[in-house]
Amino acid sequence: MKNFLIIVVLFVAYSCKENKSKTKEAIASEEVAKPEVKLYTFNGGTVMVNDLELFSQDTTYHGQTKEFADPFYVISHPKGNLMWDAGLPESLVGAEAPFTTPNGNFTISRKEGVLDQLSTIGMSPSDINYIVLSHTHFDHTGHANVFKSSVWLVQKNEHDFITSPEIMEGNADLHNAISQLNNIQELNGDFDVFGDGTVVIKTMPGHTPGHQVLYLDLAENGPTLLTGDLYHFYENRENRGVPSFNTDVNQTLASMDVFEAYVKENNAKVYIQHSKEDFNKMPKAPEYLK
Repeated sequence: MKNFLIIVVLFVAYSCKENKSKTKEAIASEEVAKPEVKLYTFNGGTVMVNDLELFSQDTTYHGQTKEFADPFYVISHPKGNLMWDAGLPESLVGAEAPFTTPNGNFTISRKEGVLDQLSTIGMSPSDINYIVLSHTHFDHTGHANVFKSSVWLVQKNEHDFITSPEIMEGNADLHNAISQLNNIQELNGDFDVFGDGTVVIKTMPGHTPGHQVLYLDLAENGPTLLTGDLYHFYENRENRGVPSFNTDVNQTLASMDVFEAYVKENNAKVYIQHSKEDFNKMPKAPEYLK
């Protein structure tokens, strides 16, 4: 009987050890099988902010100006390609001079169209399965209608906002920029695009009703977050600055809390999209081909 018990104990111990080994092997296998996700950064134009005070709730930036980058991105995943944001209007390409908005707040320009830029990575609009806009302001929807065959992943409340009578009648240009995107998938919160945690849309309302940011687990850069317009420049992030034209201040601040917790949880690198410094850190075509 004693010998039988010894055999049983040894068998159980061996089985546990074997299961632990298998678990480690399974984890290692999952890491090896992790899909390769690549990020391509493109130039969607330049925004000269002539009145930086717009980007605060007080007079912090009174009399100041600042130049913003305005990129858009292509995310390449083994299951498909996604475009994040769409830069400034393509009508600016080839213009003799930059355009200043009637209110004088912004002077904008764009030198390169989306088709030429996509061609540098061997893509055309038909290669883009999804188009996702962080939000529907004019500096993020510039060439959106070119991708009318792509699936538009949009928060329901953002879609309701941009198709509301208030926008369609009072600011038709905003609506017209996305009017041809009829292949729509409405979202109600965070969305894992390819189902494996590598490309995740995170809802971060406040700048607009359905504003969102993008989490990426990149092959070369690791966990990465593209901010949309949750922040516009470094100081904006450090001081939790909220632009005067955000739709909801409290929502914005709550989104900042969620965002920063998510950054810490994932040890993610943060790229503020309108920051020239962050834009310059990222490789551009034709560097992709090197």
